[in-house]
Amino acid sequence: MKTSKRFENAIRKLYLAFHEGTLNPEDCKQCAVGNILDNNDSWKHMTDLHGSTKLNYVGLVHQNLGRRFNGYSPIELLQIEASFLKGCGYRLGRTYCHKPDSYKNQEVLFNGLSEVVGTLSKLDGIKNVMDCSFLFDYEIKDKFNLQGA
Repeated sequence: MKTSKRFENAIRKLYLAFHEGTLNPEDCKQCAVGNILDNNDSWKHMTDLHGSTKLNYVGLVHQNLGRRFNGYSPIELLQIEASFLKGCGYRLGRTYCHKPDSYKNQEVLFNGLSEVVGTLSKLDGIKNVMDCSFLFDYEIKDKFNLQGA
């Protein structure tokens, strides 16, 4: 499968962070986006709420100027971070971000990274490399209604 340079770089950085124990959803330099941006936290100034996908004035300026940060636009960075937090069990609202009790557990971080890989795949228009449904010749139609009709 052909992937973009930004995708490859992001996956490599996240892989290293996970295995070196430097992935932390509560630290803007060590979260998913912080790691993708080389442990820089300047991206946090593009929104007013941790986990939000809504750009603030600063974020809108960067977005409208067409700025890219390691290949990603400001709105894409917020989408990546929101998917990481959701995967780690955070509850995200329009005015709050509630963190779970065990957000640094390896299993929780892996779940967060799985969501990020899905988001990165979607942003690049490629098949989710974490999706194993093809192994079972099965297509998930509604992942939110797993109990059946």
